[in-house]
Amino acid sequence: MFDFSTAASRVQSNAEKYTLREKLFGTEDVLPAWVADMDINTPKFVLDAVKKRLEHPIVGYEEMPESAFLAQIAWMQKRHGITFKPEEMFYSHSVVASMAAAIEAFTQKGEGVIVQTPVYPPFFHTVKKLQRRLVLNPLQQREDGSYTFDIDDFRAKIDKDTKLLLLCSPHNPVGRVWRKEELCAIAELCYENGIVVFADEIHCDLVYKPNRHTPFASINAHARDITATAIGVGKTFNMAGFAISSVAIPSATLREQFQKVYERVHFAQGSVLSHVAFEAAYKEGDIWLEALLVHLRENYEKLAALLSNYEDLIRLTPIEGTYLAWLDCRGMGLKDRELREWFVKEAKLGLNAGLSFGREGSGFMRLNFAVPSDTMQEIIQRLQEALK
Repeated sequence: MFDFSTAASRVQSNAEKYTLREKLFGTEDVLPAWVADMDINTPKFVLDAVKKRLEHPIVGYEEMPESAFLAQIAWMQKRHGITFKPEEMFYSHSVVASMAAAIEAFTQKGEGVIVQTPVYPPFFHTVKKLQRRLVLNPLQQREDGSYTFDIDDFRAKIDKDTKLLLLCSPHNPVGRVWRKEELCAIAELCYENGIVVFADEIHCDLVYKPNRHTPFASINAHARDITATAIGVGKTFNMAGFAISSVAIPSATLREQFQKVYERVHFAQGSVLSHVAFEAAYKEGDIWLEALLVHLRENYEKLAALLSNYEDLIRLTPIEGTYLAWLDCRGMGLKDRELREWFVKEAKLGLNAGLSFGREGSGFMRLNFAVPSDTMQEIIQRLQEALK
């Protein structure tokens, strides 16, 4: 029903992934597989909804419609078993902006914010920019290459000035979909110590069977009372360019704190076309998403099949969610700068350097495999030629 074998070219568009090749990699002669959007066509039903709205000749200021939030609420209840109320929802143009607002709302300058590295770089950059104290709780890598929380270290890092945890769930870049029991251990410590949790769950729909995403706020009543959850359509439906997401905050006390910052920095209500696209995605996206997940899994398996022949050089981290492969390249014996240059010059691929996700990412690279089949085949061929 849906064809993911090919997609529209973005080379001549203003796509960040392509326009920044020279700046980031020193050449345009690379296939970019870095920034976390998809080189897959945004669903037709989303674009059709936008076209229909454009039949009205006025595109002015509009409020985020309750119907859009209700569509998201129904989606989250059906797919993830959590129920939010419209009055608990905030529009946001950006999860990173929401994170910054949460840091300002729930902490003071100098107070501690826990970040679990390796992790999406804005997690620690935003903490530093807002002059909070960065509390690092690195993930533990297990023998099979997968990761888990270091609960003992988490407990040891908490002091009276530790006020916030930035949780990445599912985790970017290591691909974990946290089990309920893992999250319960975190939730208990946070509740006991008065720590608020900002849960970045933007990848929550991109989970491969048999894994299931557990929203942090769904664990129990205590977790619900301490959590602000960031969710949206950007990753799921390749709609980052619509600049729309949401934050769900069930606690009235936390909502009031967040609202003060939210209004001060003027998040406003976003674009009418984004509202329409957001609602259409949640109302019509079920079947498309299931097909996408099958395609993404096939891409990952193709990568795994190739790298199984070169495990002494590159070890592929087991994946449970996201479309981001975490490559352990320490077997290549290269320093981080040399490793990045090898991918650019030998494989002609533009990837994210692991070191950008924190010091625990040294020796790793992140590869975005959310591409059509023909592009995935090109990625495989380039890697194979370079590894021979």
